[in-house]
Amino acid sequence: MKVVAIGGRSFVSGFMLGGVEGIEVTDSKQMLQEVKRLIALKEVGLVLVSDDLSKSIRNELTDIRSKTPVPLVYEIPAPGSKQEKVEYREIIKKVLKVG
Repeated sequence: MKVVAIGGRSFVSGFMLGGVEGIEVTDSKQMLQEVKRLIALKEVGLVLVSDDLSKSIRNELTDIRSKTPVPLVYEIPAPGSKQEKVEYREIIKKVLKVG
């Protein structure tokens, strides 16, 4: 299965140097379109998205995660972004539609 990184130029370039396919986008709307396109492809197993662009579409990504477990959509800090505390318990509750 393939791994695909989606984000800004520096985010994608770093992954491409490691042999990961990359899709450069400039805004959250483009990112969401690409994620939706990739979830339809059977050969994609992991989609890595930069957190700087994914923040504004986090609810949509959580909805996608709850409906399609593969590919796994995972947010990673973009170069230069501050590390943010992620409430995984809240994400899991949203995905499982509990509480």
